[in-house]
Amino acid sequence: MAIAGLGKDNLVKIKVNQDFSMEIKDLESQIVRDIENGLHPLMVIAAIGTTGSTAIDPLEAIGKLAQKYNLWLHVDAALAGTALLLPEMRWIAKGLEYADSYVFNPHKWMFTNFDASVYFVKDKEALISTFSESPEYLKTKEDQVVTNYRDWGVPLGRRFRALKLWFVIRSFGTKELQERVQLHLELAQQLKEWIENSGNFVLMAPVHLNTVCFRYRETGKTQEELNSLNEQILEKINATGMAYLTHTKLNGWVTLRVVVGQTNVTHKHVEKVWNLINQCLP
Repeated sequence: MAIAGLGKDNLVKIKVNQDFSMEIKDLESQIVRDIENGLHPLMVIAAIGTTGSTAIDPLEAIGKLAQKYNLWLHVDAALAGTALLLPEMRWIAKGLEYADSYVFNPHKWMFTNFDASVYFVKDKEALISTFSESPEYLKTKEDQVVTNYRDWGVPLGRRFRALKLWFVIRSFGTKELQERVQLHLELAQQLKEWIENSGNFVLMAPVHLNTVCFRYRETGKTQEELNSLNEQILEKINATGMAYLTHTKLNGWVTLRVVVGQTNVTHKHVEKVWNLINQCLP
């Protein structure tokens, strides 16, 4: 919103369901409200795997609304896009055909050095008509026969990010990439099972991918006290230097996050982290 010059006041946030996915009824009501107020809704941004809770937005329903009201649909699959390597995970992208643009980041879960984002767009002319600049010193005889990516975004120059992604794909091959992603999903489910059976913790979001959101619980404590305890647990774990957990807040609760995505992670690593978490309880 800042780069486009539209301003944060024109950003409309949409309510979410219990699983933190976008609420379709609220999306349409907000669109209709803006139209009735003489405003022109421009774009819907949906997510496959939100950063905080890894929520999966209902792309098909969102896409149909975007078509109905002539909105650009951008889909952010920053981390989760790598899961689409697995046929059995492609349900998370049902409705992606409605998207006008789509992005995912191989540097987050596809073993590629930072930074590498992959961007797909249906209508390249929308980018070219927005970003293209043609002073005399940039004009060449080859302009009409090559794809010049300086016209597709803000910077004129860019690094050759595709090369390192090519090396990763060539080095691992499709089969091994799939096997590693599958292992990460299985390890996340194992951690989920340990949490559910522990009695000390509660899951805070569905575990569809390789990120597990949970918190410590203890009867007789207020939300504020439990939030403080979870912050202390997080700091204690990270201070050991043996693992690094991140956190978020879901419905006001401080939530711990474990991401299983390192290139060479194994069951023993996740088990060590689980043991460490339990050693750091109050």
